[in-house]
Amino acid sequence: MRLWPLLLLTLCICVAGLPAQAQLRQRIVSSAEILSDLQKLNVLGSVLYLAAHPDDENTRLIAWSAREMKYRTAYLSLTRGDGGQNLIGTELAEELGLIRTQELLAARRIDGGEQYFSRANDFGFSKTPEETLEFWGHEAILADAVWVIRKHRPDVIITRFPPDPRGGHGHHQAATILAIEAFRAAADPQRFPEQLVFVEPWQAKRLLWNAANFGGRNNTTVEQFNIDIGAYNPLLGQSYGEIAAESRSSHKSQGFGAARQRGISREFFELLDGEAPETSLMDGVDVSWTRVEGGAYLERIINDIIDGFDVQQPEASLAGLLGLMTELESLDHGYWKEQKIKELKDIILACAGVWFESYASSAKVSIGQQVNVRTDFILRRPGVEVQVLSVGSAAQSETLPFNNLIQVNTTFVPQQNTQPYWLRKERVQERFAVEDWNEIGLPENPDAPNTPIKLSINGMALEFERPIAYKYTHPVHGEIHQPLVVAPAVTANLNLNALAFSSSNGDKIIDVVFASHASSAFRATVSPTVPEGWSVSPAHMELDFERNDQEISGRFTLHPDPARIIQRTQGAMGAHEDLLTFDLQYQNPENGHQTRETASMIKTIDYQHIPLITYFPPANIRLSYIPTGVSARRIGYIVGAGDLVPDALRQIGLTVDLLSEQDILDQDLTQYDAIISGIRAYNVNRRMGFIQPRLMEYVQNGGTYLMQYNVNSGLSTSDFGPYPFKLSRLRVTDELSEVRVLLPDHPVLNHPNRITPSDFTGWIQERGLYFAADIDPGYALPLSMNDAGEQALDGSVVVGQYGKGKFVYTSLAFFRQLPAGVPGAYRLFVNLLAKPIE
Repeated sequence: MRLWPLLLLTLCICVAGLPAQAQLRQRIVSSAEILSDLQKLNVLGSVLYLAAHPDDENTRLIAWSAREMKYRTAYLSLTRGDGGQNLIGTELAEELGLIRTQELLAARRIDGGEQYFSRANDFGFSKTPEETLEFWGHEAILADAVWVIRKHRPDVIITRFPPDPRGGHGHHQAATILAIEAFRAAADPQRFPEQLVFVEPWQAKRLLWNAANFGGRNNTTVEQFNIDIGAYNPLLGQSYGEIAAESRSSHKSQGFGAARQRGISREFFELLDGEAPETSLMDGVDVSWTRVEGGAYLERIINDIIDGFDVQQPEASLAGLLGLMTELESLDHGYWKEQKIKELKDIILACAGVWFESYASSAKVSIGQQVNVRTDFILRRPGVEVQVLSVGSAAQSETLPFNNLIQVNTTFVPQQNTQPYWLRKERVQERFAVEDWNEIGLPENPDAPNTPIKLSINGMALEFERPIAYKYTHPVHGEIHQPLVVAPAVTANLNLNALAFSSSNGDKIIDVVFASHASSAFRATVSPTVPEGWSVSPAHMELDFERNDQEISGRFTLHPDPARIIQRTQGAMGAHEDLLTFDLQYQNPENGHQTRETASMIKTIDYQHIPLITYFPPANIRLSYIPTGVSARRIGYIVGAGDLVPDALRQIGLTVDLLSEQDILDQDLTQYDAIISGIRAYNVNRRMGFIQPRLMEYVQNGGTYLMQYNVNSGLSTSDFGPYPFKLSRLRVTDELSEVRVLLPDHPVLNHPNRITPSDFTGWIQERGLYFAADIDPGYALPLSMNDAGEQALDGSVVVGQYGKGKFVYTSLAFFRQLPAGVPGAYRLFVNLLAKPIE
């Protein structure tokens, strides 16, 4: 305390109590942060923030709660954000959920919180909490919320949205409805008694709504309880507004980069249940050691350690810290005993200056394969006695010399692949199929590869774990750590998710890359399977793998029988799901077991701001036979926020060129039958306003320009088409909602395909979003639709003749339907591309 100017100079190593799988490297902290962690030892309060999605959380409040007040603070996001859009790539659905999981973990490492999830799937925008809870399974997700409350034991629970229409999104409202129910249910031993094998009932002190200005409405009032959280933390060198901005900017797939805020910042709260606060969030809650029976004296011991802490010699505090550990271990078993022991172990490690990490000899292994693991250790503070007692299952007796790196070699044999636990089984409705309570709530796999390590520090034995990583040096980014991948013995990779056959297509060739991930040679037999109405050849293929990572290319010919397919699916166009899958049979070379399984792919998601993601989705292709004519064969495509529409159009025989700004300004555009702008192009491409006149000239000269949906804020121009219209926030979220034909004779419903009600069956997730509004009479509006109980919306397809050509704005979610192979969506999209009929 007497050496404040030097607080930020002395670096030690600490993991700061973060989940092992949340980061692969041991976190580097300063002596100032060690001091902050010491102060936290004397705070026994807990806060749980609860909302529906990644990005719903108040990162400033989480940072203030965790780092200023030093409460154990966590965010429960009921979903992983699977149903949103992606501003950095083409990943959607489960892949987007994987990205946003890692972005949330990155945010928590910055603001100091912990992260939980429920089993709820983000199925897209929902207008009512009733629909949301029906899709999720009300009782199941309530059980998840109760489980996390009983596990985390928060004194205060805070929600982001109110439980009524002011919350907007049905997911938002449902999250708070569940929080209100869980507040009481968590304390009731009659509710979800199966959980009580692992946890105890828990009653939080209060449940608060963190009121804010959102959706264009200010929900705060001077009568509400409010606090200033705009403080500056000299130990961290930042205010909580600055920390929060960095944390929120982790949500890169949503484009949520935030500016740093400084100065006074008030947060407002409204009581939903429990006792109302008067002066602080923790009014009436004992957050000192007196809440633990027999623990009151520990506060004095911790204060003595804090008073004597020397920022230049943190190791001088080890005697006091080890003595404190002995006192903690003597307490009766309890929640705060276990929590503070975990925090204290990391502080001891930091003050001792001990660093260690585990690395696999390869980036990927298969189940049952033995992999060599090297664990590096270094002791970076003098005068500390550290002995390695065990690494993995192997006993050791290595004494660490001062500032001299040593290595301990062990082996690891994985028994489970590293597929994210919530994706191991097919979903149940809109809920991930997870049954093990010890997995529910966790952000990542609890059984991820790790190395148990036991150390003796100045005579006290302490146990730790380290995730097993694969480390290499990148020529640009330097030292890279990525998770060790445990794969099936063989995978089958496909270059597309869905395959669309049109009337003009014949047979199609499917190329599959089979890869061995086993350590030794083996043989496998692969057999493709298809539903009635399809045939595939060859019927079998032998795979002779001679080495690890060997790839064998397979080629299969797929042939549709249109008459049989149409007869089998009559009246349910697109509602069925025809799949091409691959059955594998082989003797596992690692354990000798005879294995028969449906093949999986191995896929990676690689962005610099998150760890490399590897997962194993089913190796299947959705098959669609689409009886469609073709009106436009050569297409120019302006890329927007990222979608798979170009590839989907190529499947039905169209030529699609991706156009740059220079292409549009310099090329002869008459070579294109139609030009399409990708989703949110007018939001993410700031040059759209400059090329818009050229596009209108193209239309006037006889071309078709189709503009897919954009959000109504952050637009590069509001001059979209030849006649004015605006973009609203209106949408139709029910993918089964009735679609009414207003103009049955309009060409877009008749050429080259006659569009009927069956073309609107089998759509996924939603009908459309950001419908057109205030539409000029120069446009035709052929379709109308709405969600139940709401006004009819006519702005899903807006068609205008301009000169010799045609302009179309569509809010229909073709970016979801076409990659999913929905036949009716293809047929309508082809019509929208057609040149005007003279």
